[in-house]
Order: sequence, then C-alpha cells, then structure tokens
Amino acid sequence: MKSAVFHAAGEPLVIERRPDPDPGPGEVVMKVYSCGICGSDLHMTQGHAPAFDYPSGTIPGHEYAGEVVAVGADVKGLRIGDRISALPFTGCGHCQACQKGNPSHCPEFRGLGSGFSEYVAVSERTSIKLPQSLSYDDGALLEPLAVGLHGAAMAGIKPGSTVLVMGAGPIGLAATFFARKLGAGRIVMVANSTRREALALQMGADAFIVQSEAQPLETAVQEVLGALPDIVLECAGQPGCIGQAIQVVRKSGTVVVLGFCTSSDSFVPATAVWKEINLRFSNTYTVDDFHYVAQVLARGSLEPRAMITGHISLDDVPSVFEALRTPCGHCKVMIHPWA
Repeated sequence: MKSAVFHAAGEPLVIERRPDPDPGPGEVVMKVYSCGICGSDLHMTQGHAPAFDYPSGTIPGHEYAGEVVAVGADVKGLRIGDRISALPFTGCGHCQACQKGNPSHCPEFRGLGSGFSEYVAVSERTSIKLPQSLSYDDGALLEPLAVGLHGAAMAGIKPGSTVLVMGAGPIGLAATFFARKLGAGRIVMVANSTRREALALQMGADAFIVQSEAQPLETAVQEVLGALPDIVLECAGQPGCIGQAIQVVRKSGTVVVLGFCTSSDSFVPATAVWKEINLRFSNTYTVDDFHYVAQVLARGSLEPRAMITGHISLDDVPSVFEALRTPCGHCKVMIHPWA
C-alpha cells in the first residue's frame, strides 16, 4: 500500500510502499477514504518534545473513516463493505476501562493510527458504523469532534452557563459546538488572530476576542459577558494557557484543559486555591463519545463540515503537511488516499 511516512524532524514525510495490513484477532482492515491532518501530527513530528515525538518510520494519521475490506478472527459485528470510523487505539478488552469503552485508560493501551495510508487495521471493539447519511469526511471528523465533546461534557455545563473557549483550532471549534449543544448560555472564543472568527460564530460562539497585550484578557471577557465566565475550556495547548485560564475563570468556576501542551509549564497554585476552582484535564474520548457525535451529525447538525477547508491526495501530503506548520487559511485538511 502507499503511505506517507515520517523519518526525522525537519524532513518532509516520504511517500513509500508498505505491506498491506493483515487483520489480527478482533480487527478489521479499513480502506481509508478520508483522513484528517491533526495539529498533534504536526506537533509530534517537530522534534522538540522527545517524550511525545513519533519514532522514525511512523505513519501518522488518526482521524479516519473508510470501508471494511477484510475481517480477522473473532470479528462478529462488522462485515466486508461496512462503512466505519474508529478510535485510533485499543486496549485489552477485558479491564474496567475497556468494558466502559475507554481504552485510553487501559494498562495495555495500544495506538493504531497510521491513517496516512491506503489501508489501516483497526479494532472492532473501537469501531462504529457510520449512519448512511454521513460521508467519509464526516466520519473522519468524528475524532476531533469527540475530543471537543469529551472536554465540554467534563466541564459540567448547565443551561445558561457562560463559557470562554481559548484557542480557535479544530478542538476549540469542536468544544464550542458541543458547549452550545450541551446548553451553554453565552460562549466567547479568544484567539490570537481573526482568521477563524467567522467559523467560530458558525460553530456556536456568540462573540470572538482577539487577544491583545494592550488589554488584559479578564477585562476583554468581562466587557462581553458582564462577568468572568463560569467555565473556561483551554484548547490552545501553549505554555501559559493554564495559568491564564485560572486567572480568567470566576471564583468556584471550572477550567478544563483540552490543549495538548508537550512543553513544561507553570502556574501559581495559590491563585487557583484562592478562587476554589475546579481544574480538570480531558484525555481524548470514549467509544460512546464517537457514537454520540455520529448521531448529532446524522440528526442534521452539520455545521462542523465548515471546518473542512481542503482535500488532497496522498501524493500531496508531504508538501501540504510542511505548509501547515505555518499559519494559513486552512482549518482541517482531509486526505483522500484513493483520489
């Protein structure tokens, strides 16, 4: 099969031929029709955070959807021809975490990834069938949308809750979308430029703030909301963001960290103690989150499709992947391996 392979930081991905995957017990092989490029793929191929870097020879890609073309032993619920999306990891299948559909907490957690390819093997336990009304691009959006759902749900949003979303990337946009679905009142997004303002409003934000050194964020947010927010969803993943989220949330409020910062960071605990905030960290998603997102889209809430700003072939991946390392007009680029 054709794949886009990472070899070293500072070098473009390389298009190579790799052996087609064989399905192991409980696995199916998916013919990949859509795979999104995630910011974490870019981040983990830059070489500045060794604990989270991809090893040489890795095939990135974990936001995918496609068609089942082979099934392994013990597969009972999927057949050749089924249209699916899948979590890009699996677990032992027997522990409490796996039984709850949360394999990322399994002691035997195993990443599957490898979506920048024509085929990928995935676990039946962590795969879902796509509703007929959804496209493969929709199926590839389930993963980033599930990240946003998981964090927004963790925040304990109640009807009328005021929410500040920090960061206008796909995760911030997904968190905004589901904050609205979960009943939030006014939602404000803050970012460092206006590039995603229209998209943020389309996804459910009521207001958009461009962060400025000339005005403290607390002041800007209070001007829009009339008070500090009940909830802050930190989706930027940059050093300093957690401390800023603690600073800007109201007393007894909640901060949920969805941003994946791989650098050392610090904040002043006394600030959080003084305000008695709830500080939580959101780790990926569950199988139930994938199902929920799929049903929301299938019921006609298709605003997230606006996040897709480009489609490319596998041959285009090396050049586009490098171009995405610098600010540009793209939000979510979908790879179509068979284009």
